[in-house]
Amino acid sequence: MSHVRVPKIERFFPAHDAVRTRFDREARKFPVETRDRGAFEAWRTLVQKHLRSITGIDTMLTTDPRPVVTESVVCDGYIRSRIEIHTEPDVVMPFYALVPEDMKSGERRPVVIAVHGHGSGGKNLTAGRFDIPAVAEAISKFNADYAHRFAKAGLVVFAPDARAFGERREPVGQMDDEQSFMTSTCTPLNHAAIALGQSLTGMWVWDLMRLLDYVLSRDDCDSSRIGCAGLSGGGLQTLWLAALDDRISSAVVSGYFYGYRDSLLDMNEMCGCNYVPGLWQAVDMGDLGAMVAPRPLFIETGSRDPLNGARGLPNVLEQVRISQAAYDVCGASSNLIHDVCEGEHEWFGVTAEPWLQGQLGWS
Repeated sequence: MSHVRVPKIERFFPAHDAVRTRFDREARKFPVETRDRGAFEAWRTLVQKHLRSITGIDTMLTTDPRPVVTESVVCDGYIRSRIEIHTEPDVVMPFYALVPEDMKSGERRPVVIAVHGHGSGGKNLTAGRFDIPAVAEAISKFNADYAHRFAKAGLVVFAPDARAFGERREPVGQMDDEQSFMTSTCTPLNHAAIALGQSLTGMWVWDLMRLLDYVLSRDDCDSSRIGCAGLSGGGLQTLWLAALDDRISSAVVSGYFYGYRDSLLDMNEMCGCNYVPGLWQAVDMGDLGAMVAPRPLFIETGSRDPLNGARGLPNVLEQVRISQAAYDVCGASSNLIHDVCEGEHEWFGVTAEPWLQGQLGWS
């Protein structure tokens, strides 16, 4: 015989509808300005400053990167080196540098920053670590070994671990089992960051900016041709980096372009890394895309990606139109590409990969 230990609640009084009403009233105070090119540029400068503030990027501490190469492995047409740099005085970022074997002395080639998302084991996914069974399974699921493919195509590629992933996970629970290896500690780290006036998004963007500094110090990288590409959480990082750092000359955002209301407010079980204090009051995702203009931006969307929200593609298309208005006023309409692919949440790349190589002057 069971014993009931709690009362049965006949009616619940959740606050979600009130939060949605507040969203509708308060959201997007700084929509993209498209009256003319001058108004757009003024808006972009203002919003960049605001986003650097609310993400905590302005609070990050500069330091000597002190790069150290810890390992070099011969792969299929390139050398994969593991490198560490300091991005803040007490913060180390490990990453892979994938350098084609056929590079000549003194040659500078275009660069791709290949950023991973969730369920990845960090940099191991994009770098194509098929020798790690759990990673190989994730590659098969998400088709996300794009760093590996760009390197095989002859580009110099950098695949970093984002904070809370791979070798940069926080010490929460068991650290060495397969589930922990393939997941992240985003939410606890973002909780701590928010309470200290920062955000995980800001940390990610700061680290990628410091990686760009390192890339520009190398004699095998063409500083005028740097692309960035990422799926899902890697799309988040790519979008924000391209929006805030003009050194990214072209970008591919896959599986991460939709309206905040449908996809992050209503689907509020999403990873904590998506949430920045005051972000929704400032802009929507289409405004972030607008900030990349007039530089080339490729948005890749799975037609049945559940992250598109309950309304599906209309939630995505609304944001693409916001970005397109900025590209139009900049006289660069054709520099924004939206590719809707049949499928769910994955990196498709059939059009995106050759497009990015073409934008970087490499084919």
